[in-house]
Amino acid sequence: KYSLDFGRFRKKLFKFVIPSIIMMMFTSIYGVIDGLFVSNFVGDTAFAAINFVMPFIMILGGFGFVIGTGGSALVTKELGKGNKEHANQLFSMLIIFTFISGIIIGVLGAIFLKPILIFLGATSDMMADCILYGRIIIFSSVSFMLQNVFQSFLAAAEKPQLGLFVTIGAGIINIVFDALFIAILKFGVAGAAFATVLGQIFGGFVPFIYFIRPNSSLLRLSKTKFELKPLLKTFTNGSSEFMNNVSSSILGMVYNFQLLYYYGQNGVSAYGVIMYVQFIFIA
Repeated sequence: KYSLDFGRFRKKLFKFVIPSIIMMMFTSIYGVIDGLFVSNFVGDTAFAAINFVMPFIMILGGFGFVIGTGGSALVTKELGKGNKEHANQLFSMLIIFTFISGIIIGVLGAIFLKPILIFLGATSDMMADCILYGRIIIFSSVSFMLQNVFQSFLAAAEKPQLGLFVTIGAGIINIVFDALFIAILKFGVAGAAFATVLGQIFGGFVPFIYFIRPNSSLLRLSKTKFELKPLLKTFTNGSSEFMNNVSSSILGMVYNFQLLYYYGQNGVSAYGVIMYVQFIFIA
């Protein structure tokens, strides 16, 4: 009996774990795909620019991981207690909060992007590409944050395969439009940014449409109300994930600052290549 139960547990464990691993890998290679096309079709300066601004973008998007990891713990706890209605209310509140905070973060991030780039030491050659790429991506913070949130909630809703499909679809969209916008239409770093945004829109809003309609999962978007205590608990639960994301991004900023000072754009580009390899294995 023990052997049989362990076999079922192992099967269910892999059913949830493998899709989640692949989802994280595809999410991590968004920047890798942009960098691949930009470095080969636009140039070294543009490649250095997107690597220079990427850590700041990841800090903003990291708020989605906070809500996803912290909030899914609360929601699954309510589901485990049999409080499905309250679980759906908490889930809905967190999605609405993500949407609103994504708009605010996007506007503030776009406004303060240039002063932050100046503070970090971006060169005049890189500045225009940094601002162009950064602002396009940051204005889509809602999509990026929703995508990060739904990665956790699709697993909580016992639909990790749907999460995998959505993430792979977003990745394919990114690849196809990178090729179209950069290699064929020659849109440069703007093309790379728009390709990423289109992938994020798919990854963020397809699950939103799924959950707002009647579905076979454990969760559905419904009428809700604001609850401060669960929201604070969400950020407490997800604080470790946020600090991990922020610390690695700040470290990347510091590395870029030093590399730019000592080795110029080639140093930033070399570090970017190393980070691309690391992203995949970390996922």
